[in-house]
Amino acid sequence: MLNPKTFDEFAARIGQAIENSPAKDIEKNAKAMLASGFARLDLVPRAEFDVQAQVLLKTREKLEALEKRLAALEARVPE
Repeated sequence: MLNPKTFDEFAARIGQAIENSPAKDIEKNAKAMLASGFARLDLVPRAEFDVQAQVLLKTREKLEALEKRLAALEARVPE
């Protein structure tokens, strides 16, 4: 049976090989490209979207209430 220390050493060597390989550079470049692309898309976080949706809902409710109030006032004024 293999020694667990041997596995740890093997894993460490693989980790070093990956750190020093072109694969790490490719990963960094891919992440940078994705971040740049997302920045250009002008995306918003979900939490901010949810907050704005709630603000819009409250605004619509207030607008509907004001429209009803205005209609009631207009109905009381003779032409």
